[in-house]
Amino acid sequence: MKNCHLAVDIGASSGRHIVGWTENGTIRLKEIYRFENGVRRVNGHLCWDLAGLAESVIEGIAECKRQGFEPETMGIDTWAVDFVLLDKDGQILGDTVAYRDERTDGIREELEQSGLLSFDEHYARTGIQFQKFNTIYQLMALKKEHPEYLEEAVDFLMVPDYLHYLLTGKKANEYTNASTTALVNAESKEWDEALIRRLGLPEYIFREIALPGTALGHFTPAIKERTGLDPMVVLPATHDTGSAYLAVPAKDDNAVFLSSGTWSLVGVENKAPITTPESCAANFTNEGGYDYRFRYLKNIMGLWIIQNVRRNIEPKPSFPELIEAARGAEGFKAILDVDENRFLAPDNMMQEIKDACRDNGLPVPQTVGEVMQVIYQSLSDDYHRTVETLSGLTGKTYTSLNIVGGGCQDMMLNQMTANATGLPVYAGPVEGTALGNLIVQFLYSGEFADLQAARDAIRVSFEIKEILPER
Repeated sequence: MKNCHLAVDIGASSGRHIVGWTENGTIRLKEIYRFENGVRRVNGHLCWDLAGLAESVIEGIAECKRQGFEPETMGIDTWAVDFVLLDKDGQILGDTVAYRDERTDGIREELEQSGLLSFDEHYARTGIQFQKFNTIYQLMALKKEHPEYLEEAVDFLMVPDYLHYLLTGKKANEYTNASTTALVNAESKEWDEALIRRLGLPEYIFREIALPGTALGHFTPAIKERTGLDPMVVLPATHDTGSAYLAVPAKDDNAVFLSSGTWSLVGVENKAPITTPESCAANFTNEGGYDYRFRYLKNIMGLWIIQNVRRNIEPKPSFPELIEAARGAEGFKAILDVDENRFLAPDNMMQEIKDACRDNGLPVPQTVGEVMQVIYQSLSDDYHRTVETLSGLTGKTYTSLNIVGGGCQDMMLNQMTANATGLPVYAGPVEGTALGNLIVQFLYSGEFADLQAARDAIRVSFEIKEILPER
């Protein structure tokens, strides 16, 4: 099949190659290849196996050919904030440290105490919420530990930028992911050179920012020979949340978006950034989106907590079994702040939840079902508070909540979210991120006239479940 496109969607725990095509005004998808991802401790830090990721990306492309698909275009999206530095020979300097590593602990405080950069000013310039793992803090941590890497660096590439470079030999900094570095000016939408200079980072490593929909080029001869394919590589919204938001089939402008996966990203699309002191205090972010839209949202810990609880149980239960366990413990009540740093990378998530309940004077869960109830109650309560804050910051009243991504399949969490927010929930499509990646490729190829036409097609192509609040 030649009239198709390929999205490579890589998350913190796995990646997928999904082929998409249009058929009589509808969108069709087929998963071709799936692979594992994760961090490991190397030289004292949590690191990504980037060489292994690259190998999986290439092998999945080759599998497309073996299954009879010859995509015209392709693009890769991943998580945000993580990066590589390349030397003059195009080789990675050091290890690819993951955002959950502890190296950024205290970096914001050091910048503020030294008088180098207050967070109030930083937010006013970039509009990016504080997260201790933001790229700016990672770069400053690297500057302390390995200043020689910055001295030798010629290029700065985010993880998907680097994977695109391996396929094409072309280097680019894509806008949606670049914005998450907290080094891009929210108003100019370009690298904040004055901020970069003030921090003592080399300006020349940052390339001109490229927008989603930019054609990067075809495969290198080596990749073409290995895979048997030579599609045009088109930059999607390489930040997976940017892609997921593209796939939200909202009926109107009064819908809140929730991309539900390892992280829960709750917010809306705006035409301009909101960088007021009130927005800063609420820690909402203004991430770059497709066509210079701003994804105004709050980052919530998300299904990472459930994924890690599952890892703590032997034999590992299925997700439906965990949901059923939660249903059996519906009488247990306890709500935590799931955004506390203690839940970012604990050694044992089950124990961390129990300890957090004890530390906060709450009932301590004893069973798996009770732990799951704490997670569900805490997430749905967080969603409720976030929607209320969002309404206050934007001055808008929201009438629905659209959930996309793998988490939209959890009907118990969907119902609890509808109950907590008082809003009807529209759940689907499941493949939100890969679908958003493909939408940019469809638009590049002229298969839809504009983004709204693509979103209309999503609504008629995939099951969208309506969940009403229980009164």
